[in-house]
Amino acid sequence: MSAADTALDQFIQHLQHCNPHQPEFIQAVCEMADSVMPLVLEHEDYRRARILERLCEPDRVVSFRVTWEDDRGEVRVNRAWRVQFNHAIGPYKGGLRFQNSVTEGILKFLGFEQTLKNSLTGLPMGGAKGGANIDPRSLSERELMRFCQSLMTELYRHIGPDTDVPAGDMGVGGREIGYLFGQYARIVNDFHGVLTGKGLAFGGSPVRTEATGYGCVYFCRQMLEHHGEGLADKRVVISGAGNVALHAAAKALEMGARVLTLSDSGGFIHCPHGLDEQTLATAMDIKLKGRGRLAELAERCAGIDYHDGKTPWGVACDIALPCATQNELDADAARRLADNGVRAVCEGANMPVTREAIRVLADTGVLFAPGKAANAGGVAVSGLEQSQNRTHLSWRSEEVDRQLREIMAAIHRRCVAASPRQDPVDYGAGANIAGFQRVAEAMLAYGIV
Repeated sequence: MSAADTALDQFIQHLQHCNPHQPEFIQAVCEMADSVMPLVLEHEDYRRARILERLCEPDRVVSFRVTWEDDRGEVRVNRAWRVQFNHAIGPYKGGLRFQNSVTEGILKFLGFEQTLKNSLTGLPMGGAKGGANIDPRSLSERELMRFCQSLMTELYRHIGPDTDVPAGDMGVGGREIGYLFGQYARIVNDFHGVLTGKGLAFGGSPVRTEATGYGCVYFCRQMLEHHGEGLADKRVVISGAGNVALHAAAKALEMGARVLTLSDSGGFIHCPHGLDEQTLATAMDIKLKGRGRLAELAERCAGIDYHDGKTPWGVACDIALPCATQNELDADAARRLADNGVRAVCEGANMPVTREAIRVLADTGVLFAPGKAANAGGVAVSGLEQSQNRTHLSWRSEEVDRQLREIMAAIHRRCVAASPRQDPVDYGAGANIAGFQRVAEAMLAYGIV
């Protein structure tokens, strides 16, 4: 066993001992540590300052009760968290997630990934994540407002434009951000950009809703072009049917690709000839406005097959964009994709590809872009929204989109430069190393804090 393997094994054992029952967090940290351990062993200052160990421990985890009243007048109690993971390179930055399955471990995994993702953008943003164990779809409009107001009544004391700037995530869109921001402004009697993802009428940025999906496709194009290919005419399989998936599909269509699938928790739709703009607009109407099911799309549009209870990874394609949720693409799915000739897999969601699946993709020569690089477009435009709020200006959509393309291109360059191999580029290791180094150098400069 090499020195790096021995050190990695010891590190993982300690990590598991300190974080029992948090498999997603352990998975995310192990995937990063596997890439950066040789670098850590080469730098005595990293080892002496315990940079890796410190980076994998959140600065703080705030847990609190959210008490509110439903439409029947009954008192309801939920739990919420804010994981402020690392602020070495800027104020904490990361989304809020409303979902029944939210736990502290999931938020730690997301906050850890956010730290490296924000580092890769080159913007001055630390990493954080938060959320609550509630399904907003089960609430009426008034219940949702009361819940958000109650949550912010506690959260406001832990955030601020120079401290921690939350944004939206799964279950938290423009409506929820509006309620949260309204309560914050009411409490502090001040108007500043403490939340991103706001409406355009009160400090939001153009392209923020589309940014994660657009950025994923921009990164995919950069990756293909670096290896002598293009995106035009490529067959694209996408999972998910939320903001990320649908806007990734829209941008892929705009760039001349053929989008074959979308999916939700019920199953997936398959359009062998590729979705057209009208059908995609109908999908957006069903999923984003009506909060319906993709099965409705197959009923309303000709040429679409619906596969109940299944995932899209068996469909032959050139590009796969997993945009739904963590660990949705396992080793068996990766083998099916590879056997069907997939050229590249880009994560639109956070850690949707398992560690075993990543190894399968590497062994079969498939290009793989981790979420910390490929889906950084959302937080990049959140950073641009902060800049607009600071200067009390609102940029045009074209300007924001131009800067988003430049940021995704810069992330690609950083991944390539840090990759331990070049043919093909190891984007997973490159993203981990580049993201880690920037944070590590800042932590070293601060001393033991």
